[in-house]
Amino acid sequence: MNRYELIAYIQNNYGVIPEYPWARAPTFATFKHGNNGKWFAVIMDIAAKKIVEGGGEEKIDIVNVKVLPELVGSLRLQKGIYPAYHMNKEHWVTVKLGAEVSVAELISLVDESYRLTT
Repeated sequence: MNRYELIAYIQNNYGVIPEYPWARAPTFATFKHGNNGKWFAVIMDIAAKKIVEGGGEEKIDIVNVKVLPELVGSLRLQKGIYPAYHMNKEHWVTVKLGAEVSVAELISLVDESYRLTT
């Protein structure tokens, strides 16, 4: 699943449109609840080296999602899931978008993040 497919999924299932709050990072999109303003997903493009050991300067798309703290450790053992980039690492993980994480797994993580932040 790429960033555009994920944005479409969130819009279609939760009626939430992306917000782009940072002028210095115009491609970083946040998704938040209308009732409480809490974020449940943040899509970014960053240099691979920021999360992937041995990664380079090439940009990769990622999404940060909130997860149960007791699941963080086991999730981070999976290929394509990393400690949260610029978020609380006890409650959030970063998922590299693309082929490493299945669509079903990614959707499950986004859905759970939405529920956890309600």
